[in-house]
Amino acid sequence: MSLDRDDVRNVVAEVRLGNPRALGRLISWIENASPALPTIMQELAPDTGRAHVIGLTGAPGVGKSTTATSLVRTLRARGERVGVLAVDPSSPFSGGALLGDRIRMQEHALDRDVYIRSMATRGHLGGLAVATPQALRAFDAARFDTVIVETVGVGQSEIEVAQTADTTLVLLAPGMGDGIQAAKAGILEIGDIFVVNKSDRDGAQALVRELRTMIALAQRGPRDWKPPIVLTVAHEHRGIADLLEAVDRFRTSQMETGRADARRVARARREVESIALAKLRAEFRLNGEAGLDGLAELVSRGELDPYAAADRVVVGR
Repeated sequence: MSLDRDDVRNVVAEVRLGNPRALGRLISWIENASPALPTIMQELAPDTGRAHVIGLTGAPGVGKSTTATSLVRTLRARGERVGVLAVDPSSPFSGGALLGDRIRMQEHALDRDVYIRSMATRGHLGGLAVATPQALRAFDAARFDTVIVETVGVGQSEIEVAQTADTTLVLLAPGMGDGIQAAKAGILEIGDIFVVNKSDRDGAQALVRELRTMIALAQRGPRDWKPPIVLTVAHEHRGIADLLEAVDRFRTSQMETGRADARRVARARREVESIALAKLRAEFRLNGEAGLDGLAELVSRGELDPYAAADRVVVGR
């Protein structure tokens, strides 16, 4: 179905009024890379930057969905409207999200001030879906105060959440791997707040000690934020108030130092760069693959070096 500007404007207007069906429709257009995507983004541009985006990441099994559910409950008690964008692994059969997070968050299903959306990675690495930044604009338009983005699971390449969120929470749990593995995964660099969930289990204090040691070893300036460690038992709703208090302190610190705005500008820069590169790749696929095969043959025979070949591709010679 082709969309014109009036179609897009009508749906965006409904999204701004809080219509959940309209929001679902808009995110589906974004996720499916509708040809009307430039028009959609143009209509959503004035709504950008209102919601506070909390990124929630950690290895599978640490309790990300349970923590997200508890965070939603506490944020709603504060009167906030909350969106959840749960990035699920893709089904190997349909390519769609497996919807595990939506099943686990059913307690909020009837609350009109909570909107939960699963989005499939569709093979994209980095822990998020390709369409995540654009989908967040839709949540902004719907006037959500906080949007929780839950990633597939942290790994050595799955750190995009730190480039997308205003506040990044890294969840760990006793028995899920030691702190050295956490350091290898790169999460010590991306975490604004570390959460030791399932802290009623054996090994929780040992994990806290390891984290404190590694945080202390990181190079930071006197005005730099030092990530706190918060202990939670999410399935019992314990420690969630402390966690949100740490989030509030981090937000205040970021605003006072001007880093909150700098972080959003950097995020917008990456988004623009990503879209520009995608357009270049698409144009190249349409116009340049035949020439590329010829250049590849020359490079393979040693008649042309790869840098000179790349220059020919870029300048079209």
